[in-house]
Amino acid sequence: MNLAIDVQYACSAPAQPPAEKDIRRWVGAVLAGRREAAQLTVRIVDPEESRQLNETYRHQSGPTNVLSFTFEEPELLDPPLLGDVVICAALVADEARAQGKAEEAHWAHLVVHGVLHLLGYDHEHHVEARRMEDEERKVLTQLGFEDPYASEESVPDLRREA
Repeated sequence: MNLAIDVQYACSAPAQPPAEKDIRRWVGAVLAGRREAAQLTVRIVDPEESRQLNETYRHQSGPTNVLSFTFEEPELLDPPLLGDVVICAALVADEARAQGKAEEAHWAHLVVHGVLHLLGYDHEHHVEARRMEDEERKVLTQLGFEDPYASEESVPDLRREA
């Protein structure tokens, strides 16, 4: 597999984002069997940058946990450019704590979720949401994480981000 994954850390202390090797492993797990070659960026940000991006591109106020920006013509580059995933470190920590989840598991889930968006998965409608959740479960299980939806009937937090 020919993967070019740019991991950017643009967050300040006390954020404790995962190591680059973990992010690369999670991205690779999503792309395995779906893409032979790809490039993308995972950018870890503070709430202010997340808020600015969310308000500018989604017209939603405040920061959000994960945003995905798909590149419209990936075949123009080699390997194909899928786009960018932007994750707000502070929100990941807050959500993990509030949901009683291990922070690493929540990080992995949001990386997987964001990359699936770059591959065209969505959750705007019930059928699409189920399909995306099933793919998330499959990848996360392969990575050794528990089902992030095991204690929920639906996924209200993740249905709000892009």
